Amino acid sequence: MGNRLNGKRIVITGAAQGIGLAMAELFQGEGASLFLIDRDGPLLEREARRLQAAGGRVSSAVADITDAGAIAAAFAIAAETIGRPNALVNNAGLNVFAEPLATSDAEWQRCFDVNLKGAWNCCKAALPGMIEAGDGVILNIASTHAFTIIPHTFPYPVAKHALIGMTKSLGIEYASKGIRVNALAPGYVLTQKVIEYWNSFPDPKAAEAETMKLHPGGRIATVDEIARAALFMISDECTFMNAACLTVDGGLSVLHHPA
Repeated sequence: MGNRLNGKRIVITGAAQGIGLAMAELFQGEGASLFLIDRDGPLLEREARRLQAAGGRVSSAVADITDAGAIAAAFAIAAETIGRPNALVNNAGLNVFAEPLATSDAEWQRCFDVNLKGAWNCCKAALPGMIEAGDGVILNIASTHAFTIIPHTFPYPVAKHALIGMTKSLGIEYASKGIRVNALAPGYVLTQKVIEYWNSFPDPKAAEAETMKLHPGGRIATVDEIARAALFMISDECTFMNAACLTVDGGLSVLHHPA
């Protein structure tokens, strides 16, 4: 147990599994009070109870981040249970991959509703309290899709590019209020989504091997590695980092892959 996040009251979205859950576990161990949001009620309840049993101050609410009213209500519950949040991690997201002209209007809308509007709904709920307190930190989980393009992944990279734009805009807008807003851009991470992606191929093991070959180190990130980077960015160890994006991809986006 550490104390790097003592005094932090952190809302994490998409917290019931994957990177979100890994952050919750790590943050709890560093002294943070946590409020977890996810749309998967049974899974969220199970994991929140497990974290509570470990002795941390943990509360939760089932909510869809695309519903601004539900998010506002969730933040009100957070204020009552752990205290007014002074940190937010916008982790919840949705992969929408297609060829541009094959993308339906519904797919386009869903991609932006979750990956951009959902994050904004949470920021909008968190910012007034942070402004009043003169202190706060927001971390948006972006992606290397925010600055590199993989064909046939439209419109996901468009939404993630926009998320970086929102990060920079809010970071500049509210810096004078004592609030910093940053983004973290993972590449491939060993989550259930990635496993399902490999399993969509006729030979999942071959697909996994191809993914590993893309990386200079021959492997992809663990959820814990992303969580540790997020811990640094949420903590008071980088108080002069604002309107910035930290890339954690093992060098994937730097390495040139000839077609």
